[in-house]
Amino acid sequence: MDEFDSIRSEDGPQAPLPVGSTALETAILSRLDDDKAQDIVLIDLKGKSPMADTMIIASGRSHRHVGALADHLQRALKEQGLGKVKVSGLPHCDWVLLDAGDVIVHLFRPEVRAFYNIEKIWSVESGHRVDARA
Repeated sequence: MDEFDSIRSEDGPQAPLPVGSTALETAILSRLDDDKAQDIVLIDLKGKSPMADTMIIASGRSHRHVGALADHLQRALKEQGLGKVKVSGLPHCDWVLLDAGDVIVHLFRPEVRAFYNIEKIWSVESGHRVDARA
């Protein structure tokens, strides 16, 4: 099995889908892929931060899509017995944060994700960024 599988991208070409190393990470990545989340990024926080082992960031196409991603993810994790997820940001669905203990998930609308650019904090390159110098 390769290090990466493929996911859907709004630009057409397939982007790499990170592979989870734990059951929780794998369940989250699978659910996001099934629900057509875009630009999924997994950031390993082990040794970098005590708040979690992993951060997963993904985009939804609209407020409704981000809300549905969060709802489906929350239900799937509960059904699989992988823990109770704390959720913030559901009323507006611009940026929804799900805290599943060892894994923190950020779901954004694309404009909000570009504005906050949290991947940059962790020095992770993301395919949806365009180099301003190009």
